Amino acid sequence: MRASLLQIDVNDGETADSRRRRVATLVREQAGVDLIVLPELWTTGAFAYEAFSTEAESLEGPTFEAMAKAASDAGTWLHAGSIPERDADGTLYNTSLVFTPSGDLAAAYRKIHRFGFDKGEAVLMGAGGELVTVRLPETTLGIATCYDLRFPELFRGLVDAGAETLVLSAGWPERRRSHWTLLAQARAVENQAFVLACGTAGTHAGVPQAGHSIVVDPWGEVLAEAGAGEQVLTVDFDPGKVATTREQFPALKDRMLGLTAPRR
Repeated sequence: MRASLLQIDVNDGETADSRRRRVATLVREQAGVDLIVLPELWTTGAFAYEAFSTEAESLEGPTFEAMAKAASDAGTWLHAGSIPERDADGTLYNTSLVFTPSGDLAAAYRKIHRFGFDKGEAVLMGAGGELVTVRLPETTLGIATCYDLRFPELFRGLVDAGAETLVLSAGWPERRRSHWTLLAQARAVENQAFVLACGTAGTHAGVPQAGHSIVVDPWGEVLAEAGAGEQVLTVDFDPGKVATTREQFPALKDRMLGLTAPRR
């Protein structure tokens, strides 16, 4: 497979509409790859809490429409990152969207672990409650978002549901970049899966972003890593390596704790 992670510069000087148009163009420019991944809350910024309500969209709002069309034009699977979604009852969610190469919605994932402790996303947004996997011709994706990366039980649940490639969109801050790299490699090793983690670049709401989007193989080896600025990180990887790794080193078969039925 060939995947492109679009590490978008999210800053306060660009409107959501302008960024939406710019990102749609970037998606179309990746025609020919199998999978494109965008960051978390790239229309607003993950730390721009005051914009969550004003920029919130229905599930099939302007970002949905723009990304569905871009995926169709590029003819590729698109993990369109996440949007601030406003549900019919008024609740906000941090919702990731995945589109097929024909532009149809394949899945929507509402972020389960909200960041902020007693402020920010943790109090402004509702929590999702469902694990989400998406079957591609070459591999099964497991979907997660940013702060989820710190909770290994979520990823084990995705593996139990059949995930072989763990895809994470994030708006990770620069001040904790070392955690980003460490945890991406840990999730790959412990689940014997590929990890594709796409973050934002730039500075929004006064918070410098880590960038450094990363692709890790099932042995924990870094296949590709971006720098700090806006960048398209493209990598070729063999999904068959997941099965080979799990056969050569069958650690997952030796699990003794937490053996519950996966949530689907």
